[in-house]
Amino acid sequence: MASNKDADPSLGYLTRKDTEVKLPRPTRVKNKTPAPIQITAEQILREARERQEAEIRPPKQKITDSTELADYRLRKRKEFEDLIRRVRWNISVWIKYAQWEESQKDFNRARSVWERALEVDYRNHTLWLKYAEVEMKNKFINHARNVWDRAVTLLPRVDQLWYKYIHMEEMLGNVAGARQIFERWMGWMPDQQGWLSYIKFELRYNEVERARGIFERFVQCHPKVSAWIRYAKFEMKNGEVARARNAYERAVEKLADDEEAEMLFVAFAEFEERCKETERARFIYKLALDRIPKGRAEDLYRKFVAFEKQYGDKEGIEDAIVGKRRFQYEDEVRKNPLNYDAWFDYIRLEESVGIKERIREVYERAIANVPPAQEKRYWQRYIYLWINYALYEELDAEDIERTREVYSECLNLIPHEKFSFAKIWLLAAQFEIRQLNLKGARQVLGNAIGKAPKDKIFKKYIEIELQLGNIDRCRKLYEKYLEWSPENCYAWSKYAELERSLSETERARAIFELAIAQPALDMPELLWKAYIDFEISEGEYDRTRELYERLLDRTKHLKVWISYAKFETSAMVEQKLCIQNSRRVFEKALNYFRMSAPELKEERAMLLDEWLGVEKSFGQLGDVSLVEPKLPKKLKKRKQVASEDGLAGYEEYIDYVFPEEAHAHNLKILEKAREWKRQKLASGAED
Repeated sequence: MASNKDADPSLGYLTRKDTEVKLPRPTRVKNKTPAPIQITAEQILREARERQEAEIRPPKQKITDSTELADYRLRKRKEFEDLIRRVRWNISVWIKYAQWEESQKDFNRARSVWERALEVDYRNHTLWLKYAEVEMKNKFINHARNVWDRAVTLLPRVDQLWYKYIHMEEMLGNVAGARQIFERWMGWMPDQQGWLSYIKFELRYNEVERARGIFERFVQCHPKVSAWIRYAKFEMKNGEVARARNAYERAVEKLADDEEAEMLFVAFAEFEERCKETERARFIYKLALDRIPKGRAEDLYRKFVAFEKQYGDKEGIEDAIVGKRRFQYEDEVRKNPLNYDAWFDYIRLEESVGIKERIREVYERAIANVPPAQEKRYWQRYIYLWINYALYEELDAEDIERTREVYSECLNLIPHEKFSFAKIWLLAAQFEIRQLNLKGARQVLGNAIGKAPKDKIFKKYIEIELQLGNIDRCRKLYEKYLEWSPENCYAWSKYAELERSLSETERARAIFELAIAQPALDMPELLWKAYIDFEISEGEYDRTRELYERLLDRTKHLKVWISYAKFETSAMVEQKLCIQNSRRVFEKALNYFRMSAPELKEERAMLLDEWLGVEKSFGQLGDVSLVEPKLPKKLKKRKQVASEDGLAGYEEYIDYVFPEEAHAHNLKILEKAREWKRQKLASGAED
């Protein structure tokens, strides 16, 4: 169609120019607040409908004679046929067409429309339902039967068609016909609901034997736990206890390993419980607990515990509770086999019961879960499973050979080249000692030293040999200890202490000399202290002074100076000489801190405090006047520090000002004053 722009004026069309109209300027809305009464669109439409004038409404057609009726029907059929030609696959159009023909009481035409619709899509079960409902509504029973029969023949898997067909026959009182339809349906092996509907149908007419026969076919068609339970409940409801028990027994034979077997055993046990057969119910529960995996028996355990609480004695209740806890632990270790805490709890539970075979079984299952990585932190908890296993075999089971095997297997399992556990070596050795097998204990400890030497192993091995009085073995062990760890001051000190306890003074002194000559030591201060204490205990004061001097050549630590000075005060010589020697050490230390380490003001102040205390301890022979003039003054000062967020702050600290520093400071001020005076005089002479 041409637009107005291209239209010819001679044809009566207006051009764009003729239609141009100047639009008015839009008015400005001043008040935009909502109206006090709000009206919805639905209300506007309803009011418009009510206020519509009568002459505008479509007129109602009234047919007064057969000619008008025929014309109306012809026109309506033509509309439906035209619509069908356009949308042939639209089933709703066919249904409306057939229902309209039904409303006109033209049932033959209506059937024709239904049949044509079924030719288009016979798989649409809605068509069959509507078609059959029309026939039933108008009481064409045989026609309805014909429709239902064709429907269930073509669509046998649509349950609704079967239900409707059977319901129609039952409403007509044709029980035999309904039964025949059920039989046809059962030939297609429908789901459980179809079989149950058939059974309910027979029970409505008190056909118990027929229902029993259907149940037999039902459980063969659907061999599931729920089907057998329904069968047994049906027999129980009809008072057939023996038949119900038989149904349960047959179900257990066939479905004992099924995933839903727990539900079957619980139902069977509850059935026996209702029949007052307590022992039978208990046997069924125990059989179920042995057959069903622990992960699927949660409800079974709960029911069993409740049963034992109601009918069992104290022992039975405890067994049930233990079984429930056993189930919980089995579930935990099944979810995470490396959860060693759960294994420990499980083992303690079995040990409380006291069945040796089960305890060993749980231990074996637990130690089979070796940590996946060869890192010590993963093995620290796992190794205690072996320890507890060995202790159980030794103390509770009293099986010595099995205990020895447990220790041996554990030691073979540990990767000693990466890490080891001194505890397991020592426990194995102590076990052999308890069995009076000293050779075996020495062999275990010797293997430990060879494969994974540790401080604990050396200490315990030396302690054992020392208790047995084997001094030569102790010396050899100390030598191996020091070969493995020459920086270990503890080992040097203990070796020297051993020789001293044997009155081997020269050997002890030689060991100390070898020790302090080592290039690296872990705690040298302890070793020097032990050596000095050794010489003091032997009364070798000159050697002690020599040791202090050698120590001061290596370190000038404040504690060394103070210890040296205090040693001089306690040396077993004339008291005046002790005081002089102590003062000499203090003077030497003070000179070192004043000349060589002036920045160590706090240490210097502490040294003077110690000296003052020593002088006071001398009583009348002491002279505090030697120390007091040298004591510093404490000053509280502030210094600027930078915080983590970059902001500057101030921090208070204690500073020490010694007398010579204050005098030097005063001399500097006086020198600056003299310089200033000379400059002043020189500038005045120039003026």
